[in-house]
Amino acid sequence: MDAINEFEIGILEWIAERMHCGFLDAVLSTVTHLGDAGIFWIILSIVLLFPKKTRRVGITMGISLIIGLLICNLAIKPLVARIRPYDLLGTTPYIISAESDYSFPSGHATACFECATAIFIYSKKWGAAAYVLAAVVGFSRLYLFVHYPSDVICGAILGVIDGILAALIVKFIYKKLGERKKTENLSAE
Repeated sequence: MDAINEFEIGILEWIAERMHCGFLDAVLSTVTHLGDAGIFWIILSIVLLFPKKTRRVGITMGISLIIGLLICNLAIKPLVARIRPYDLLGTTPYIISAESDYSFPSGHATACFECATAIFIYSKKWGAAAYVLAAVVGFSRLYLFVHYPSDVICGAILGVIDGILAALIVKFIYKKLGERKKTENLSAE
């Protein structure tokens, strides 16, 4: 085992030895599923598309999730092919089922931080709450022994970048649509 993996396994073991309890087992094994395939965030982004007031944030979340899927799950994970900590040690994950993909970066952290960033850009109050939720989901991945700390940290960073990129794309689209609408109104006169 190389020094980086050894150091990170040490952190995971520290968490396991000092923090595991029935309450956190129940809460974190439930909360972690908010990142499964991004489904919670996908549903939330769809719901936010309906009211005009929240449409931009819903679109931004959807675009950020697509960016994350392409970059994190389809490009980086297979390229890096980092095995999960429980596989490295020849054990099983704590409380939840084993994952079927690679460890780096955390797709759960990426999706949660993408959407938290998208929400934060449009609403600091709701975005702060979303960041707290994203951090709890990220921590759950360590607690459950399915990711290394660097997987979660890099997933969070990637998620923030994806969320900002998605917001810039949406801003560009809305600007172009606004210019097009102005042009159509001028030509109609």
